[in-house]
Amino acid sequence: MRPTTIDSGEVKLSGQLKTLRRLLPYLWPADRGDLRLRVLIAVILMIAAKGATVVVPLILREAVNALTPAETAAGVAVVLAVPLGLLIAYGAARVLSIGFAELRDALFARVAQHAIRRVALETFQHLHRLSLRFHLDRQTGGLSRAVERGTKGIEFLLTFILFSIVPTLIEILMVVVILWALFDWRFPAITVVTIAAYVWLTFRITEWRIALRRQMNEADSTANTKAIDSLLNFETVKYFGNEAHEARRYDSGLRSYETAAVRSRQSLSLLNVGQALVIALGVTAIMVMTAYGVVSGAMTVGDFVMVNAYLIQIAMPLNLLGTVYREIKQSLVDMEVMFGLLDVAPDVTTPPDAPALRVEGGRVAFEGVSFGYDPRRPILKGLDFEVAPGKTVAIVGASGAGKSTIGRLLFRFYDVTAGRIAIDGQDIRDVDLESLRGAIGVVPQDTVLFNDTVGYNIAYGRPEADEAEIVEAARLARIHDFVSGLPDGYETTVGERGLKLSGGEKQRVAIARTLLKAPRIFLFDEATSSLDSKTEREIQASLGEVSRERSTLVIAHRLSTVVEADQILVLEAGEIVERGRHAELLALDGRYAVMWQRQQAEQAKLEQDDDSERPLEVVGKARG
Repeated sequence: MRPTTIDSGEVKLSGQLKTLRRLLPYLWPADRGDLRLRVLIAVILMIAAKGATVVVPLILREAVNALTPAETAAGVAVVLAVPLGLLIAYGAARVLSIGFAELRDALFARVAQHAIRRVALETFQHLHRLSLRFHLDRQTGGLSRAVERGTKGIEFLLTFILFSIVPTLIEILMVVVILWALFDWRFPAITVVTIAAYVWLTFRITEWRIALRRQMNEADSTANTKAIDSLLNFETVKYFGNEAHEARRYDSGLRSYETAAVRSRQSLSLLNVGQALVIALGVTAIMVMTAYGVVSGAMTVGDFVMVNAYLIQIAMPLNLLGTVYREIKQSLVDMEVMFGLLDVAPDVTTPPDAPALRVEGGRVAFEGVSFGYDPRRPILKGLDFEVAPGKTVAIVGASGAGKSTIGRLLFRFYDVTAGRIAIDGQDIRDVDLESLRGAIGVVPQDTVLFNDTVGYNIAYGRPEADEAEIVEAARLARIHDFVSGLPDGYETTVGERGLKLSGGEKQRVAIARTLLKAPRIFLFDEATSSLDSKTEREIQASLGEVSRERSTLVIAHRLSTVVEADQILVLEAGEIVERGRHAELLALDGRYAVMWQRQQAEQAKLEQDDDSERPLEVVGKARG
């Protein structure tokens, strides 16, 4: 599955229309009558605001004419009275045009923010529904930026497409009708030609700018993901002294962004100059015509002022129209990326009307299971084994044998390619996915914690658990004494991915939250690999106690941790090559026995090396 991307070429009109259609349910929510009423009132206020705006130059025209001295037959100028009523009406119309517009924006703000929240939440929930394969193929930083830009694009589009483009078109139509009614056809004709030339120039140059903006976004995402990846692996960077290398990688993305940003700014200057030239030509042409009309006596000074006012009013939203168009095009690109994420279908889904998993004893059965992440490279080949209720089955083998894949299949991160996995006789593909995962407690090999408190991370196993239950889970995981000794206790923050805790401490927190979940089936994937021998034995005793009546599947590398298992499966190249209890497998003198002897020899060497580093008198006392 490839990442969702947008082609660097021109965004197709069909894609734009599809994106706009997808916005309609958020703009007109069927389940929120109050929000739909707000939209209707906002539209009425929009029309009222533009009506008041268009009336302003007409009032100004009458006021100027009233203040212009009239010539009598004898050539004596007659000074007219101040048109106080017209001037008051002029001020009132200006206030109303602004007041209606602001009230419209205030009413529509809740609609826009509700739409943004709904889309962001739906995208977030959908990302969690997608398969593990999807997330392994993508970088989290790039996904978060795609959602962020998409939601901002929705806010812009919802606000400006209704209250900038549409009002501008209404105002232009009103002005054209008024000019046609008051004067001859040349005035509306020049107005229409000027607007058409302005829009054509804006669209042509903006299409070019969209490609530049897309390059900026891609460079921004690349630089951002590299920075996040580097900071998440802070310790690794330090271990290898690769700060300069990471800085070069980050600067590479910034340099690409810099180049695209400069070209984008230059294209903006070209667009602004072109727009100003078109408007200047149109305004000059109409003003010259009006001036000749005034000189000839066919038009009044009030007409001259009115035409000038109309042209200024049109020029202002037209200039905004250019900016809005550019942003709308960019918003459509950003939204298309985000909606593209919503269009990605999960690999693993719950069948329609699937029943919840019914766990009676918790018997887990792998029946002829085969699987491969890539069809060309099978990982598991026809596995057959069973975990009986209350029993512990351990899976051991060399790295790459497929041990962790078994856990991922049981939790249904992936579906088997052949055979089936059943719990109490129910194929896990035929039951509700949420109920399946709720019945299984997993302690993974790579423990990742949330950047929150120790208490929060333990309570994550069952968020509704009370403090006493959290403490009890911590006691069983042998982490309570450590946490209690911290200055802030359970309120101690663990840092990004648990960076402030050691590997063993993180592992014990992970064990505690799984114990708090209290599942019917346990899956431990190298759950104690980072612990010292004493703590490991204590935790194993606790795990043995809480899992006494539960099915337990243990994936292990250290064989010393599974000697008490009811059955041990030896996995090699995706196949079970030996099975039995610890003593039985040693008696076979096969692969398991070889692995055991090797690990025992390695352990003895480590203890010998440890003794050699201690003072002689201490070693002597220890041996004596």
